[in-house]
Amino acid sequence: MHPSELQALQEKAQEIRRLTIQSIGSIGVGHVGGSLSLAEVLAYLYFYRMRIDPANPRWPERDILVLSKGHAGPALYATLALKGFFPIEWLWTLNKGGTNLPSHADRNKTPGVDMTAGSLGQGLSAAVGMALSDRLDGRKNYVYAILGDGESNEGQVWEASMTAAHYRLGNLIAFTDYNKMQIDGYTKDIMNLEDLVAKWRSFNWHVQRIDGHSILSIDAAVTLAQAEQDRPSMIILDTVKGKGVSWAEGKVGSHNMPVTAEMVQQALKELEAVETLKG
Repeated sequence: MHPSELQALQEKAQEIRRLTIQSIGSIGVGHVGGSLSLAEVLAYLYFYRMRIDPANPRWPERDILVLSKGHAGPALYATLALKGFFPIEWLWTLNKGGTNLPSHADRNKTPGVDMTAGSLGQGLSAAVGMALSDRLDGRKNYVYAILGDGESNEGQVWEASMTAAHYRLGNLIAFTDYNKMQIDGYTKDIMNLEDLVAKWRSFNWHVQRIDGHSILSIDAAVTLAQAEQDRPSMIILDTVKGKGVSWAEGKVGSHNMPVTAEMVQQALKELEAVETLKG
């Protein structure tokens, strides 16, 4: 990756954070923490790696993204708006009456959304079905899925993981947003996932664990995953819940929280300061 491409992607990640905060602020409450922790991986996939066409969201040959942790919809919406799937102005209708942007992503309402989410644990099963279908139809695309760490408490995740390995779905690349917090507390206290790498390897997946806020690390991991033709891949992203905003970063309470106009302005100043330092 050229340094100019890396800088552009880092700027996209910050723009995703800004728009996410502004859209949640427009209604005054929302899923902040788990949205902000995904900014880098979403920027990388949509602005560098995925084969997609905003003018044709249902293009059969497109790469697919299943956001299994559907409560992070605000970050996905910000990404899709920046990519041109729909007008930026839609973001200010988040979760309001008549919106095309409900709290949890809905493929029937939002251009660019490939999977309706909400019931945690179901997304990986859908991604497995999509990857198997695409392979049977001879398509050469990839199916990407993003899971939450708290979501990984669900047994269906592990049923899906067995199925993906059984069918040797090399066209399936999943990520776990491992910010180590969920709605009720720390994952280690509620249902300890460690050793998460060993768990996925025991299900015969190709597994990597990386810094989820490093775009270069994400790029290297996805490149290795695509080279793995006979096994599905899991990339565990070590992330920080609420990344980039002081009143949300590293806080369990940021899972779903009130966001005032003053908080929005503070967040925008903090994100701008980071951009200035990088520049």
